[in-house]
Amino acid sequence: MKQTVIALLFLIAGIFSAGAQVKIAFVDSEVIINQLPEAQEVKKKLEDQQKLYVDTITAKDNDIKVKADAFKDKYADAQKQIEAGKLNADQIKALETELGAMQEEVQALDQELSLYKQDIQKVLYDLQVELFKPVKEKITKAIEGLAKELKYNMVFDKASDGLLYGDKEIDITFKVLDKLK
Repeated sequence: MKQTVIALLFLIAGIFSAGAQVKIAFVDSEVIINQLPEAQEVKKKLEDQQKLYVDTITAKDNDIKVKADAFKDKYADAQKQIEAGKLNADQIKALETELGAMQEEVQALDQELSLYKQDIQKVLYDLQVELFKPVKEKITKAIEGLAKELKYNMVFDKASDGLLYGDKEIDITFKVLDKLK
């Protein structure tokens, strides 16, 4: 990615070095997003939604731990009874069946939780994309308008690693913020 940006900059510099002057600026979209009220509202909605999922995950995880502990206790108790010779063959077989069922239940719940976590990550990502879309469009329009107004040929985003060096004199981040207010 960085090599592509460098190559693009050299190509553009070569094209315009024949007499035209290139004005380049950069913004820090993280600063803009951190100070833009609409973006803060989106972040709050995402955090609230994430908290609901975290609470559900915590409840499911606690349920698995309780069942796993019950299995461990039952297993330890069964081992003691077998070692002490207190169980006959039928009781041992019944206990093995019960322990096997408990173990399978814990494994199934753990696998279900893993799938749930994966689904939630996708849901949260999709929600983030959906909620931030209007905010990003607003920022992009403000950047485009300001770039045209100030006659910048290019504006790079410092936060996206598309910028290798940025002179503070051409940073228009706060001008974009002013334009958005």
